[in-house]
Amino acid sequence: MNITVYLGANDGNDPLYLEEACRLGRWIGSSGHTLVYGGSACGLMGALARSALEAGGKVIGVDTDQAGVIAAYAAGEDIPARKTKMIELGDAFIAFPGGTGTLEEVSEVMSKLSLGHLSAPCIFYNLNGYYDDVQRLLTRMISAGFSFPEKQKDVHFVRSLEAIRHILE
Repeated sequence: MNITVYLGANDGNDPLYLEEACRLGRWIGSSGHTLVYGGSACGLMGALARSALEAGGKVIGVDTDQAGVIAAYAAGEDIPARKTKMIELGDAFIAFPGGTGTLEEVSEVMSKLSLGHLSAPCIFYNLNGYYDDVQRLLTRMISAGFSFPEKQKDVHFVRSLEAIRHILE
């Protein structure tokens, strides 16, 4: 399975993010899955990719420029093409803690799920409640009549790698 992971190119200020990114990478690599990620060698992205590779996994970095990509490279000529390629390559999607780029990319996945243009699990790795506000917003969209439970059925919020494994295995 190709698992597309969206996450920060920085480490964040809690060491747990780096620890869990490495755990996620090791699991992807050791379980025979392929990691698809944004291509950076920096921050959480780089740690995730290196951990997957060290565990014997396959890694595809999707970026607009091959410079700095630490694994197999898939070109995206610009940011919209990069996002499209990451979705095309993915069988499942994980939003790990990250910044506005992470939020934008996973929002596109959720939109495609809602419209029926994609059928795949979209998992928010909600470490220490990082995505609690996003979860509340999605619930609010339903209660306000702008979304419906069936449009969000493939969107999951989990707090552990074990929960991710349960969804994907």
